[in-house]
Amino acid sequence: MSNGTIDYQQQHGIAEIRLNRPDKRNALTQAMYQAIVGYLREAESNPDVRCVIFVGEGEHFCAGNDLGDFLNSPPIDEQSPVIQLLFALAQAKKPLIAAVEGFAVGIGTTLLLHCDFAYAGSDAKFSLPFVNLALVPEAASSLLLPKLSGYTRAAELLLLGESFSPEKALQAGLLTQTTPRAEALTMARETAAKLAAKPPAALRASKALMKRTMLAPVEESIRAEVDVFAKCLQSPEAKEAFQAFLEKRPPNFSQFR
Repeated sequence: MSNGTIDYQQQHGIAEIRLNRPDKRNALTQAMYQAIVGYLREAESNPDVRCVIFVGEGEHFCAGNDLGDFLNSPPIDEQSPVIQLLFALAQAKKPLIAAVEGFAVGIGTTLLLHCDFAYAGSDAKFSLPFVNLALVPEAASSLLLPKLSGYTRAAELLLLGESFSPEKALQAGLLTQTTPRAEALTMARETAAKLAAKPPAALRASKALMKRTMLAPVEESIRAEVDVFAKCLQSPEAKEAFQAFLEKRPPNFSQFR
């Protein structure tokens, strides 16, 4: 199945959701978010599916939001396909696996916080540039990243917003393992095959037990982040950040207090 920019296939108990917009480094539009939510729900409801792999077509995993589409339809409430995806990821009952090559920006990185396994090739480049765009973290990353990596390491990644390596992503707890270039999907499929051979009810129950104390705080964090995110979008700082991005110049935040 495909909506043109998101492909879905299922075989041998494994579903693959592939971001297929390689000319835009798989930057996500609202339609793509909506399609991912639909395919994830399909995988969750299909008893033949044991686990789900996320992968990007071409050289990159995901360059984050498509900026033009994002500015036209910003995620300001829970009806947004972006927010629906965040809740779908947090509430997923079956194991989620990510195979990352190339750029993983914004949601391309925060998605990994909701995966049970994540692999990245040696060429992967991660980034959480929310503050640089005068925005705040999303996908409950303000909660999950400090829990995974400790406050100071999370502060470095979220407050500086600089790109970082697969090695640093591994140290921060975002990855299960790094792989040689172009081998992340091979590793993800190997793990998926192992999971698909296990008793499915016990697999789901084990994941639920590990996540049982986290679901409510994660959902609460997603809602709190969306609230602040929506307000930040209307700020003069955000207008300057996006205008600078479109004009390909450094933003000037010196005028703000």
